[in-house]
Amino acid sequence: MISVEINGEARAFPLNVLISHEIVNTTVGGVPVAITYCPLCNSSVVFRATIDGERHRFGVSGFLRNSDLIMWDRATESWWQQFTGEAIVGDYVGRQLDIVPAQVVSWDAFIAEYPDGQIMNRPNNDPQYRDPPYTGYDGTVPGNDPFLFDGAIDRRAHPVDRVSAIDLGTGPVAYHFAFLRQNPIVNDVIGDTPVVIFFDNETESAFKSSAVRDKYSTVGSSTTFNRELRGQLLTFETRDGDIRDIETGTTWTRFGKAIKGELSGHELEPIIHGDPFWFAWAAFKPDTRLIESTSQLTAR
Repeated sequence: MISVEINGEARAFPLNVLISHEIVNTTVGGVPVAITYCPLCNSSVVFRATIDGERHRFGVSGFLRNSDLIMWDRATESWWQQFTGEAIVGDYVGRQLDIVPAQVVSWDAFIAEYPDGQIMNRPNNDPQYRDPPYTGYDGTVPGNDPFLFDGAIDRRAHPVDRVSAIDLGTGPVAYHFAFLRQNPIVNDVIGDTPVVIFFDNETESAFKSSAVRDKYSTVGSSTTFNRELRGQLLTFETRDGDIRDIETGTTWTRFGKAIKGELSGHELEPIIHGDPFWFAWAAFKPDTRLIESTSQLTAR
């Protein structure tokens, strides 16, 4: 699920629907948005769909760049890169769509956090969405290189390995999922911004496994937040199965919400991030610092 919360309204958009349609034009919390997913890059990005006060609707152009979906807006027919939100052809060249913080999570995690949240149903409850395309596409087997990608592949990681990727304008950083599985809570500093990453190992892949018929692999997902709250720097850890901060002992959800303790009722500021395939992130952000061990973290 792509989980989006705006103005107190939480909605979830299943990847097994988006894998076929790639873009959903809708509103969340009264805000026009475009929910986008490029299956070839495993990139989930949510954009505000308003430009200079005018609402836009987006479609799939049928073209790719770095194997990534190129969108077009129906008002001016400008082309937009899904991975970055930048207009690359047409009237809006050089403009950037505003990205809305969103998380890829499991259905169980979403409904536990938002019991009144809404989920987008399969159109007409069509059974085709139970059998999505690209079976085995994210399998990390030798020679399984990205489909329709002809750029140089950064071999620091397997092309379709997932990363938790962040770019705050101070140099892009990507945390390898293999590292996050061993360290499901990561406290770090990117530039001058203290961040925390929560990793959930229970989230399934959007792609069916080629190894086990009609099954989905469990690949995990990440949520990311600024760990400074009201001028206080928080350090997070797992204690008795819960997420807690060391400074106050408050218990938190992986959605950045304090549910028990001194800071109960407060929320961490979400950091815009994604969980894409490594090859795609590295193609658009070649100067990325790849984190694969705790020794690479910035202490603060």
